[in-house]
Amino acid sequence: MTGKENKEFKPIWVIVSFAVLIAINLIPAPDDLSVIGLRALSILAFAVIMWVTEAVKYPVSAVMIATLMIVLLGFSPVGELGETLGDADLSGSDMLGTSNALSLAFVGFSTSAVALVAAALFLASAMQITNLHKRMALYVLKVVGNKTNAIVLGTIMVSVILAFFVPSATARAGAVIPILIGMVAAFGLTKQSKLATLLVITAVQAVSIWNVGIKTAAAQNLVAIGFINEAMGQDVSWIEWFIYAAPWSILMSIVLYFTMTRLFKSETSEIEGGREMIQQEIEKLGPIKPSEIRLIIIAGLLLAMWSTEGILHPFDSASVTLIALALMLAPKLGVFTWKQVEGTINWGTIIVFAIGISLGTVLLRTGAAQWLSDVTFGAMGLQSMPLLAVIALVSIFNILIHLGFASATSLASALIPVFIALTTTLGLGESSLGFVLIQQFVICFGFLLPVSAPQNMLAYGTDTFTVQDLLKSGIVLTIVGYILILILSATYWQWIGLI
Repeated sequence: MTGKENKEFKPIWVIVSFAVLIAINLIPAPDDLSVIGLRALSILAFAVIMWVTEAVKYPVSAVMIATLMIVLLGFSPVGELGETLGDADLSGSDMLGTSNALSLAFVGFSTSAVALVAAALFLASAMQITNLHKRMALYVLKVVGNKTNAIVLGTIMVSVILAFFVPSATARAGAVIPILIGMVAAFGLTKQSKLATLLVITAVQAVSIWNVGIKTAAAQNLVAIGFINEAMGQDVSWIEWFIYAAPWSILMSIVLYFTMTRLFKSETSEIEGGREMIQQEIEKLGPIKPSEIRLIIIAGLLLAMWSTEGILHPFDSASVTLIALALMLAPKLGVFTWKQVEGTINWGTIIVFAIGISLGTVLLRTGAAQWLSDVTFGAMGLQSMPLLAVIALVSIFNILIHLGFASATSLASALIPVFIALTTTLGLGESSLGFVLIQQFVICFGFLLPVSAPQNMLAYGTDTFTVQDLLKSGIVLTIVGYILILILSATYWQWIGLI
């Protein structure tokens, strides 16, 4: 077995996952938790161990989780939960049945959030196929000039601009990082230089910051929206999310600039020939192609439709994105063919996303999320605390548990249902939506470790920085980001009625 295969399969953790699953199923269900709820919690424990340890590839674990939902839930008594389990046909049986369990296991595939993620992957693919995202990044870096600090600022600006148009954090990082490494090489420095460390960490941290600010910038945001739609019967439009979250990301971008330019001193204050190198890269791309022009038009219209959702038109984000996808695939009018795009899409992402939503939905419908919320947070006495104190404590819990998760999408799948249930426990009323959104913002914190986010791993693979380098900047950003969450919770978010 090769080293790569070993990384993709960790038998010890697979055994541990199944052992925990079996152990939970063997214990009697507590009085305030149904048997089917206990089964759901056992599947959650299995999923968390698989996700945290990456015992198998994420799509493989998603298929295993779906199978466990079908088998364990299918042979579980439903008791008084029949009405909360959706369209289950329970006639003639006290058991849920595998056909009904199958519907629950695949309920995530029928959500608008999955449609939006799938379409967003196509949009990110269109940017990569046409190289439009690289052209945009090059032009911004060309404008900012040769000064090192100006290039740091330009790197942040590129990440901000791409966040509006490229709904994939990994794709955004993948567009910018090779350009920055090329600039370092053009100056005659190695990938281990201080300049390379400064620029690459800046790029990847900026990507994480703007995962918070824009609804469509990260898949985990769409997971949260899916649960909010399902459990709370509410929606958050693109522009509403932007109004809530963008101030935090703007302030954090400023903090990022000063953090990076103070913590990581480059060998030089100016990259001689940097502008020429950028111009050479632009020339390699050649003149702008008709497909790029069409993509610019489609992406611009898409952004306009997203930002005016519920204001100038009735179309939701998922519907608008699917319409854009149809235009991108249209013969003559589009930007790519199906043959071009099918090999560039990570189809496993869609499976992981949908099964994650299914698992969270099961936790909500079986009452398992409510029970877990009561047990986890009940002992902390949160009911007697003011909302700001609750946000402070739960956010710390959120940040700490993220240390074990390599996927914010999986973390959102595990935690958002619990946070939704917590709003019921605490009786937050009109502040419920705001509380859940704020915790989703914290879930996007991926500043500390390479394993905290896929874009971090992509950047770490370039050998331009050490774990300690990322941690040094990440600790500052996490602390300041946390403090900003509390400040905005006490001021801005209250002023605009979010909480």
